[in-house]
Amino acid sequence: MNRLKGKRALITGGTTGIGLETARRFIAEGARVVITGTNPATLEAARADLGPDALVLSSDAANASEQRSLAESVQHHLGQLDILFINAGVVQLQPIEQWTEEAFDRSFAVNVKGPFFLIQALLPVFAAKASIILNGSVNAHIGMPNTSVYAATKASLISFVRTLSGELIARGIRVNAVSPGPISTPLYSKLGLSEADLKHVAASIQGQVPAGRFGTPSEVADSVLFFASDESNFSVGSELLLDGGMSAI
Repeated sequence: MNRLKGKRALITGGTTGIGLETARRFIAEGARVVITGTNPATLEAARADLGPDALVLSSDAANASEQRSLAESVQHHLGQLDILFINAGVVQLQPIEQWTEEAFDRSFAVNVKGPFFLIQALLPVFAAKASIILNGSVNAHIGMPNTSVYAATKASLISFVRTLSGELIARGIRVNAVSPGPISTPLYSKLGLSEADLKHVAASIQGQVPAGRFGTPSEVADSVLFFASDESNFSVGSELLLDGGMSAI
């Protein structure tokens, strides 16, 4: 239970789902953890859940200037940073004709711009050996209808894994990604659909997964933990698909 003993970690979007489960796992493995979110209710719930081993901060992943403020807070509280898990993201699924410029810009701000400028702001804070893990998506690899903008944002993150690996490895910073398929998290409840429509969407998606089920946050957290730990020291620029075989068909 000491795979991350002495390590310092930041998890964006850490108040629910995959981020919260990963925070629990990191703490259990000996890490000091900072998590972020924007919803006051889930921020408070995460504080109660994680206890004194985690610092919970409000931070808007879409705001570039807030990424600089977040980096300063991390440096103040942790000194240096060994692990960054960029998990904050939004998903909006709709046909191309329904997209507005505002919605398009919001998706790219949260999923692409914010992560890029957070990594930039943290460069002076990273320890001599550090691990960055980006949360991608199977949608970057498959042509699922109504995912055009979401898939494009996640494809951008996967591109960052390759390009930033080449740029940062000389600094001792490894960049890798986990790319989940359908995972049982509160994410789907944020789509604005009725309960009946949500059940229909879930059944439709599950029917495309050869494993026949949704994944769990703990299964994703297991893989994030691997990339965060020294066990993955030779993993650079890798992407691990956690999709129950969805991208294989």
